[in-house]
Amino acid sequence: MSLERRSRRTLLFQVELLVPRYFFDIRSAGSPQDRDDEGTECADLAAVRKAAMRVLPDIARDDIPKDGDRQTFTVVARDEDGQAVYTATLTFAGLQLLR
Repeated sequence: MSLERRSRRTLLFQVELLVPRYFFDIRSAGSPQDRDDEGTECADLAAVRKAAMRVLPDIARDDIPKDGDRQTFTVVARDEDGQAVYTATLTFAGLQLLR
């Protein structure tokens, strides 16, 4: 294999390895926004959507018992340029029926 062909092949392989990084900022009522400065590599927007769906229940599981019966959690996913590309909201409402 020629050096030129090998170099093109190596470059193509390196380009395929580049996976975009997305940042998942969390907002909940009564709390300051938790800005994601580290980010997560996601292959495409479908992977961004799945990551957002996974993070919301995890946050709610930890925060709901501490903060009451009415809460809303929102995640906003940003791309590397800071552009919002996906958002999701999870709402919890509890109501005591017996007094």
